[in-house]
Amino acid sequence: MTVIQRSEWPLKELSPSYDPWDPLLSLRKFGRNTLTSVEMTVTNLCNMRCEHCAVGDSLVMREPDMIPLPLMLKRLDEVEHLQTISITGGEPTFRKKTVDEVIVPLLKYARERGIRSQINSNLTLDIGRYEKLLPYLDVMHISFNYTSVDDFHEVGFANSGHPVPREVAVKMYDKMIENSQILSKAGMFISAETMINYRTHHKLPEIHRLIKEMGCRRHEVHPMYAADFAANLPVVSLAEFRTAIHDLLDHRDQDMWMLFGTLPFFACNSEVEDRQLIQRLRREPNVTVRNDPDGRNRVNVNMFTGDVFVTDFAAIPAFGNVSHSQLDDVFSEWSNNHPLNQTVNCHCDIASCCGPNLLVADMYYKDTDFKSRQAIL
Repeated sequence: MTVIQRSEWPLKELSPSYDPWDPLLSLRKFGRNTLTSVEMTVTNLCNMRCEHCAVGDSLVMREPDMIPLPLMLKRLDEVEHLQTISITGGEPTFRKKTVDEVIVPLLKYARERGIRSQINSNLTLDIGRYEKLLPYLDVMHISFNYTSVDDFHEVGFANSGHPVPREVAVKMYDKMIENSQILSKAGMFISAETMINYRTHHKLPEIHRLIKEMGCRRHEVHPMYAADFAANLPVVSLAEFRTAIHDLLDHRDQDMWMLFGTLPFFACNSEVEDRQLIQRLRREPNVTVRNDPDGRNRVNVNMFTGDVFVTDFAAIPAFGNVSHSQLDDVFSEWSNNHPLNQTVNCHCDIASCCGPNLLVADMYYKDTDFKSRQAIL
C-alpha cells in the first residue's frame, strides 16, 4: 500500500513546550483572552454512536447543505490573530465530498496562512480519505478508550439504537489500528484522547500501552463529565480521578507527550491531594496541562447554520452568525460582556492556569469566586 508522504514545513514543531491551542499562550502574548482558534463543525454524520460522545444529540442520518465555503474563508481571514483551526463533526471524513470540497481546502488555507490545523476523526474508514490530509494536516485527533475490540464494540455503538454485529466492530477496530500505524509511519502527528470515566479510570496504563503501539505521538487525557449526551452515565469521583491520573503517571512511557486537559484540580485549592497532583504534573517530563480553549481563545462555527458558539460545555445559545458577524466581534462580545464568562474569567500566571471552564465550575465549585483565590505553590 502506497501512502503519500508528509512534506517538511518551516513551522515551529508542536511539542510539550509549544501547544498553540492552549489559551495561555495568547493570554500571555496579548495580555487578555484573544480569539486565536476557530473550530468548524463540518458534519453531523457519523458511522459510530459512542457512549461518551460530546455531540451525540446532534448526530443525524441526513443533513442540509453547508454555508458557502468562501464565506467561511472570509470570516477566517478577518480573525486578526488566528493561530489554529480545528475541524470536527460527527465524523468529518464520513463523506468523500466533504473531504475533497471542504476539509482539504480548509487545510490548504491553514497551510498557506501559516497556521496550525487539527481534525477530530475515528480513523475507521478507508485510508484514502486520510491520505489526502497528510500533506497539510498538523494534528489528527482520535478518541481511544479501549483495551480490546469488545470494549470498542460496547462503547462505540452504545447509542446506535439497534444491534451492531461484533464482526462489524472488529473490522472497524482493526482498520483504526492499521490506519494509525500506517499514517504515523508516514509522518502524521496522531494524538489519541482517552476520557477518564467509569469504564476507563482503572485501565489507563493498558490503554496508554496500546496507544503507543499504534504509533501515536501524543496521549491526551480528559475527565469525562456528566453533561449533554453523557449526562446519565455514572459519575467518577474527584478521588477516583486523582487515583487514575497517578496510576497512569506511574506506568506511562515517559518519552511520549502526555497532555491533560479540563482537569477539575487547581493550584488555589485547599485540598492537599489536589495540590500534590498538580505539583507532580508540573514536575513530570513530557507532561503538559492544557487550559480549556472554549470561550478563552476559541469559538465553534456550525457549517450548516453559520451559528457561532463560544463553549462546548455549557447550554449557551449561539452567540452570533457568520452571515452577518465577524468572529472577532462575536468573541469580544462574549469575552467582555457576558455575565457567565465573568464568573470564570480568571488567570493565575504563576500557576499557568486560566481557571475552570463553566462545566467544571458548575459541577464542583458552585458559589466559588476563583478571582478572590490565590495559588498555593
